[in-house]
Amino acid sequence: MSSLEIPEHELSFSFVRASGPGGQNVNKVATAAQLRFDLAGSTLLNDAARARLRQLAGHRVNADGSLLIVARNHRTQEGNRREALGRLQALIAAALIEPKKRRATRPTRASQVRRVDSKVKNKRNKQLRGRVSHDD
Repeated sequence: MSSLEIPEHELSFSFVRASGPGGQNVNKVATAAQLRFDLAGSTLLNDAARARLRQLAGHRVNADGSLLIVARNHRTQEGNRREALGRLQALIAAALIEPKKRRATRPTRASQVRRVDSKVKNKRNKQLRGRVSHDD
């Protein structure tokens, strides 16, 4: 994933206090990393990839068109910075993959026959499970 080079001017980091357990460290040190990526002004992506990234990111894209990734799993700023950057690179790499076009196909005649035969056989099996009549 690190082979993908994101221009530094399209990223902005800010550090805030992390929530959750951690004792005094949580209250004193701003270690959670917030990474903003300018999705609208990115030179890295074409229009199709930008639309796919917007779809993949979902609620992480805000109203002004920037992507916000928050990383708070590590105790250090550098660890959280690396994690946020890695997650952004993974998202961009997934968005750069162009989905294959689906080509409509028709089932073969033999497969249609097999399907109908299996349905008939299944019907026969289920009918055999019914009540047995005692006609003497």
